Amino acid sequence: MAERVDEVLRGGGAPHVHGVVVLRGGEVVLERYGAGADHAMNVPLGHVEFDRDTLHDLRSVSKSVVALVYGIALEEGLVPEPGASLVRQFPEYGIAGREHLTVEHALTMTLGLEWDEQLPYTDPANSEIAMELAPDRHRYVLERPVVEEAGKRWHYCGGATALIGEIITRGAGRSLAEYAADKLFAPLGISAHEWSKGGDGVTRAASGLRLRPVDLAAVGQLVLDGGRGIVPGEWIEEMLRPRVAMEGGGGYGYQWYLGDGGRRAEGIGNGGQRLVVVPEEGLVVAVTAGEYDTGIGSSQAVLDAVLRG
Repeated sequence: MAERVDEVLRGGGAPHVHGVVVLRGGEVVLERYGAGADHAMNVPLGHVEFDRDTLHDLRSVSKSVVALVYGIALEEGLVPEPGASLVRQFPEYGIAGREHLTVEHALTMTLGLEWDEQLPYTDPANSEIAMELAPDRHRYVLERPVVEEAGKRWHYCGGATALIGEIITRGAGRSLAEYAADKLFAPLGISAHEWSKGGDGVTRAASGLRLRPVDLAAVGQLVLDGGRGIVPGEWIEEMLRPRVAMEGGGGYGYQWYLGDGGRRAEGIGNGGQRLVVVPEEGLVVAVTAGEYDTGIGSSQAVLDAVLRG
């Protein structure tokens, strides 16, 4: 495996990869770092020489971490069960006619609301950026037009994760970033982390987390190990159970992509951020990269090399 990965990296097959960490049986069996232009959200960082201690944007892999944090909060009785009404968690908005929406619809991105993240994340017409610019991000999401029946079709929606993050914040009585640091990162021994905030001071649940690749891999190992008493094992099982089929194959659970017949779980983020967990092989792969708004070709090339045979 190491030889295959090194061949890809040396041969220029993954020019935008910044970091690769592979765990097997809970041990680091491969660790590589590169160099290149990077960003923290949309702020350019210039040319960065990456090493083990360099934090990196996870972008939408943040969503998969939020799902883990929700499971912790649920065990502590701070948040409602997935079947609970979504709009009732936001009574101050007085939103009517959407009582059918549940927290699970947000967890599975099946809200049936108008949402479009196909444009670059520098474009204010991108729904996530429009949410960031809105006076109230959570009201913005909940008041989007209904375009289809909820629960029937997966449709990518960072706003769904923003709602989940806010439910955690309200239940915990502190920010999502603070609660995650205390309940997830500290028990894992992760001290180096950042979670950016919007202009309104709200943690960017959908995309704002920054971790070292080796710590991202540790999060994957936690999932592979069934939560290790940090996240309830029952929640891990529910989180990784396919809930909705995706176009082109595979399924989606609670903020995690599920492939290979449910035998592989993955978090995916803009630019090639990847966290892959393969329980049957005792394998965890964390990849960070810099192909923001252009694709995931570099990280996919590395993953193909790791997972091939």
